[in-house]
Amino acid sequence: MHTSLIRRSLRASSALLFTAVLLTLPSRARAATPLEDNRRITDGYIQLAYEMGGVLDPTLQPGGTSSVRPNWYVFAPHASRTGGEGMLGAAIARRILDAARGQPSLSVPGALQRVGLTGDLELSVERLGLQLVLYGVPIDAAASLASLATAMNWDALADPRTLITTASRFAALYSSAPALLPLDKAERVVVTLERTLHEGNLAIFGDIGGSGRLYLDWRQGAGAVTPERVLTEFTLPGAVPAESRQAYDFAVAHAYDTPRPYEFDLLFPGMHWKSLLVAAFAVYEEARLAPTPAGRDALIAMGNNYIAWREQHDMAQPVFTPSPPHADEVSRAALLQALTPLLTTDFGTVEWNYADYAYSLPDRDGNPLTSPPTEYSWAVFWDRWTGILYAFDAAYLQPEGLWMMPGPLEDPTAPSSGG
Repeated sequence: MHTSLIRRSLRASSALLFTAVLLTLPSRARAATPLEDNRRITDGYIQLAYEMGGVLDPTLQPGGTSSVRPNWYVFAPHASRTGGEGMLGAAIARRILDAARGQPSLSVPGALQRVGLTGDLELSVERLGLQLVLYGVPIDAAASLASLATAMNWDALADPRTLITTASRFAALYSSAPALLPLDKAERVVVTLERTLHEGNLAIFGDIGGSGRLYLDWRQGAGAVTPERVLTEFTLPGAVPAESRQAYDFAVAHAYDTPRPYEFDLLFPGMHWKSLLVAAFAVYEEARLAPTPAGRDALIAMGNNYIAWREQHDMAQPVFTPSPPHADEVSRAALLQALTPLLTTDFGTVEWNYADYAYSLPDRDGNPLTSPPTEYSWAVFWDRWTGILYAFDAAYLQPEGLWMMPGPLEDPTAPSSGG
C-alpha cells in the first residue's frame, strides 16, 4: 500500500513537472538560454524514463536500475545531455569571440587559456585550432571553432586523415559564413550549431516527450491496460488507428527478425509516422505481458525503433536540413558533416561514438587516403539512423548501465570553487 501511494505521488508530481516544462518552453525560448531549456528537457526525460520503465518493470524504483531492456525514454536523457554539451561548446566558443573583440589573442593556446580551458581539454582543442590556422583561419576564430567540439570524441583526431578533413571542412564553413569580419564569420558558425541543437531538442521533446506524457496520463486512469485497449482507446493528433494497428501487428510478427526491421519507409509506405508512436505504446504493453524475458526484450526493441524513426525522420531531419536554409547561418548539413567523426554519447556507463561505428563497417569509398568516419554525415538520415541502431544494440548488452542518469552539465571553463 505504501509503495502504491509513493508511485501515485511520483506520477502526479511528474505530470505537473512535465506540464510546466511544456507550458514554459515556448514562452521562455526567447528569454531562457538554450542550456537552461536543455536542463529542463533532460530532467523531463528522466521523469518519463522512470515512469515508462515502471510500466515494463514493475519492480523499478525511482532512482533505481532495471535489467529489463531500456525503452526509448531511457535513452532520451542521455541524448539530450549530449545536445546540451554541444550547446555548452557553443557558449564557450562565444566567450572566446567576446574576449577577442576586446583584445585579439597572440596564439591559439592563449585564446583558450583566457576563457578557462586548461589541461588535456585545452591540448585537444588546441590541436584542431592550430590545424585551422594552417588553413588560413585567424587565431581567435580558429580557437572558437575548435572549441565547438569541447565535449566530443577527440580520440578520433588521432587519425591524421580525420584531423585534416575535419579542419578543412571547418575552414570551408568559416569561408562560407555570411559575414565580412573574421570574428563575425566564426560567430555565424557558432550560432548555427547552437540553434540546430536547441531547435532539435525542443522539437523532439515537444513531440515524443509530449506523446509519452499523454500516454502515461491516459494509462494512469485506464485501469487494466492491454495492447488492444491502447489501439482502440488511445490516440494522438495525426495518428491513424488502422495504421497503428498495422504497425503493431507487424512488430509482434517480426520482433525476432534478424536484422530487426528498420526500413519503415518501405515497410509502411504512406503511413503517418505519428501512428508509429501509438503502435509503439501498444508494443510496449505487449512486451510487459510477454511470457519470457527474450520475448519482452525483442518487443521493446521494436517499440524503440518505431519511436526513434518518428524522432529522426520527422522531428530531427527538418531541423538538420531546413528548407529553405537560414540566410544568417552556414549550412547546417555541412556543419554536422564536419562534426560527425567526433560525435559521442555516454548512455550512462555505456559509451557510443560515431568513429567506432564507422570503423566497424566496410570502407565506404575504398580510398585509403580518407578515414571511414569522414565518409558519413549526421545530417544524412540513413547515416544517422543506422548509427543510432548500432548504438541501441550496444546499449542492449548492458541495460543497467543506462539507468545512471546524467547530472547537471559541468562547465569546464567555470572557476573552481577550490578546497
